[in-house]
Amino acid sequence: MAEEDSQPLPEELSDAGIEVAGETAKEAAKILPSIDNAKILKGETYTYHSPIPKSIQEDPKGEVILGVDEAGRGPVLGPMVYAVAYCLKSDNPMLREHKFDDSKKLTHTLRTNLLQTLTTPDTTLHRNLGWSTISLSPRDISSGMLRSSSSSTYNLNAQAFDATAALITAVLAGGVNVREIYVDTVGTASTYQSKLLKLFPNIAITVSKKADSIYPIVSAASVCAKVTRDAAIEVLVPEGEEIGSGYPGDEKTKGWLKRGMDPVFGWEVGMARFSWATAKDMLEGGGKSGGVGGGVEVVWPGEDGAEQTITGLWGGAAGGGWYGRSVHGEF
Repeated sequence: MAEEDSQPLPEELSDAGIEVAGETAKEAAKILPSIDNAKILKGETYTYHSPIPKSIQEDPKGEVILGVDEAGRGPVLGPMVYAVAYCLKSDNPMLREHKFDDSKKLTHTLRTNLLQTLTTPDTTLHRNLGWSTISLSPRDISSGMLRSSSSSTYNLNAQAFDATAALITAVLAGGVNVREIYVDTVGTASTYQSKLLKLFPNIAITVSKKADSIYPIVSAASVCAKVTRDAAIEVLVPEGEEIGSGYPGDEKTKGWLKRGMDPVFGWEVGMARFSWATAKDMLEGGGKSGGVGGGVEVVWPGEDGAEQTITGLWGGAAGGGWYGRSVHGEF
């Protein structure tokens, strides 16, 4: 069971869930460069990097600050998006002028407008602020977490750390003179900070709780991550369907999972995280797992003659899991 499954629905989602995204999210899904419709629908993880801002290109030795944050860690639906934002340290006041803040404190429209401005040429934000995202697909998240006991489980914390490290490494590889990094914590702040310092020993690194509220550069990363995730959900959800906030504790989300579940194959791999207990219980319901859903029990004999469940088989393949989909109407 994923530890995130047991978390209650965050209070801020009571009026800011995915279901109220509206037309602005649909428009964002059409124009944001961090949205790749084909890869999202196929359940593929992918990365986006903005061009290096002109202000940094013109001052390559200028000290740069970089912030890291994520969106979608806890939900059972959709990707988890990690983002970095970076700018010259001297441009930090610009972020407050544009009213960047923890994305959960901003309205959906304001978040989307900020990112659309950031992607518009000849704007102050476009000239001075760089950003990158990694969209970790539900398929790949679950594949890592459902690896068989014969291999090392790739838990969510490890996936988050690797995503963070990959984004920072890519920015540095572009020749950006990053001197300070600020990260919204995952787990114990001191432990996470020590791990990052081992990889980037020559950079001052600060990892703290509520970093997305304290440091504007982390707020900018928070907005990039949140708007990208919301737009990805718009790509995945058919017009008119109501899925709630996407969190396991949301009754609307559980209702959508029940209505949309194929009894054998579950859900589209780009949409649902099969490793979350909410999804596993629905799929394996009525079988030996004692789940509450209506899935059909599917068992394959293992190499040693032992039975293997469908969720166990997903994690068995080296380098990734097995996933199927319904073939209704395809013949």
